[in-house]
Amino acid sequence: MRRTFREQVPGVIERYQRRTVRLGEQVRDVVRELAGRASARLLPALGIAVGRDTAVRALLGIPLPDRVVPRVLGIDDFALRRGHDYATVLIDAETGARVDVLAGRGAGVVAGWLRAHPGVEVVCRDGSAAYAQAVRNALPNGIQVADRWHLWHGLCDAVGKEVAAHSACWASVTLCAKESSPRPHSSGGSRSTPCSRLGSGCWIAHAGSAWR
Repeated sequence: MRRTFREQVPGVIERYQRRTVRLGEQVRDVVRELAGRASARLLPALGIAVGRDTAVRALLGIPLPDRVVPRVLGIDDFALRRGHDYATVLIDAETGARVDVLAGRGAGVVAGWLRAHPGVEVVCRDGSAAYAQAVRNALPNGIQVADRWHLWHGLCDAVGKEVAAHSACWASVTLCAKESSPRPHSSGGSRSTPCSRLGSGCWIAHAGSAWR
């Protein structure tokens, strides 16, 4: 009769595990970065035979780190299934690290988290009125700022609409400038040329030296 036994060597092998501690750490490092499918493709190339389901189980087995409540908190929502299911992501706006993901969205969800995690001083958010109300309810003395992405997104939309509204004007001005007869002059000042196509009220100002 054969009897197999092994000793639990600290730092080398753990109880009820089929991998050594170092091998388990290597698997967790890979699945943390690549998740299931990509990890299952890469790990065999490293000499570690792991399937997709095993990679997912290893990923789910990684304990979440304890994160401190950030001073500057970023809030935004995203769709799990557009038009049906949404969630809210919270990040440390100074480091970009994810803090938490909340099921659902709205003032109640965010306000409840803020009350349960005191320490936030500044909230960086989009233009949502619900999030604004949540911060006012939970952090009466908190500072609310608009996040950079939504500021640029709003500016680009406004500029695009303005350019589209005046696209005919730009085309007319360019055509008038090409048809105007240039008159060289030596002074470095500016002169104005009337545009007959746009009427007597439209003038094109040309600054600098002579046209070329």
